[in-house]
Amino acid sequence: MHKILVAAVAACLVVVVLFSGCGGTTTGSSEASAGTDATTAPAGTAAADSQGGQLTGDPIVIGAVVSTTGPNAPLGEPERMALELFEKQINAAGGVLGRPLDVVVLDDQSNAKEAVTATQRLLQQEKAVAVIGASGSASTLAMKAITAQAGIPQIAMAASNNITSEPPSDWIWRVAPKDDLAVERAVSHVAEGLRVTKIAVLYDENAFGSSGLAQIEKVKDRYGIEVVAKESYKTDETDLTAQLTKLKGSNPEALIVWGTNPGPAVAAKNLKQLAWDIPYVGSHGIANAKFIELAGEAAEGVTFPTTKILFPESITDPEQKALIEKLITDYTAEFGQAPNHFSSHGWDGIAVLVAAIEQAKSTEPAALQAALNGLTDFTGADGIFTYTATDHDGLKVDDLIMVRVEGGKWALAQ
Repeated sequence: MHKILVAAVAACLVVVVLFSGCGGTTTGSSEASAGTDATTAPAGTAAADSQGGQLTGDPIVIGAVVSTTGPNAPLGEPERMALELFEKQINAAGGVLGRPLDVVVLDDQSNAKEAVTATQRLLQQEKAVAVIGASGSASTLAMKAITAQAGIPQIAMAASNNITSEPPSDWIWRVAPKDDLAVERAVSHVAEGLRVTKIAVLYDENAFGSSGLAQIEKVKDRYGIEVVAKESYKTDETDLTAQLTKLKGSNPEALIVWGTNPGPAVAAKNLKQLAWDIPYVGSHGIANAKFIELAGEAAEGVTFPTTKILFPESITDPEQKALIEKLITDYTAEFGQAPNHFSSHGWDGIAVLVAAIEQAKSTEPAALQAALNGLTDFTGADGIFTYTATDHDGLKVDDLIMVRVEGGKWALAQ
């Protein structure tokens, strides 16, 4: 395959494989809420390259909308940290096309309206050549109409199928595993790992949860699974006992909970309070330590699909394994904690854009669109990406594994 050392120059960065050439992205990543000024490096600020010289030219600005506050903060914070690390490393290694990269990060406060405001600001004021975001599906869906109208590439880090399956989709690509992949892995685990046929589904009413339920309904017959009951909850609900009591009455053999924290953690604690001992299968939205922190002892035994960053030993591709191992080392050294499933999204979000810029040798939208649509066998933290003009998702179900909480830690479920 063609290669580009997006994140590895003189061993400074993790190797990201694709295309020929070498590039990077970053000058002091800046973060602010959508309603406040971002503290960005001024235009033309130079960053030291790997030879100790100075990068030249105006920075290449890439915007990012993440949730560093609100319910989606456990997703957005690791994404932000990965963006910051990539930016720091790529600038130290020589920048992108010889220019510094400026990643402007705005907080959408886990709110779709704030995501719209942030996106408009990134395009109109910050003059971003591309946008990454958001942490949640609702915010991502709100953003994509704006980036599509502007004809600016957007890299999604959220999972709802509708992000890429419904128009407008010509200007949006995804690095997170979409719901149909995660559901496929979860439902196959129910059928082949747990060997049960009757399930109940508890799902968040938001875009992520609703998309997950729809996909479960779509694939269940293929695995001989019957959904005997389903109940929804609002993202901010603090007690799901009523929904769980109704579901228990349908006598399911396993429970799938599709949402992001705090809802799934609330469900786990309520299950324990109800003394309902049933296999709990969660979504990839709980693939972080926050779920264990919130659920406490009730997290024990919960299984969920995730990318392979939690278990590098499960990776068979040597390039991806090397990337993941170095990312874990560098991220842990920088932030004092290991990266997780969502850190991978932030890393890959910026990596694929840098790959496209290096391939196109341009930041012009049409050139970036063509480069992204031609990205093939790109080694990322989330998996091996191949995009086409008709496939803007890139990953496959084999890029996911099942994990179980054991003794307050993660263990491979299969």
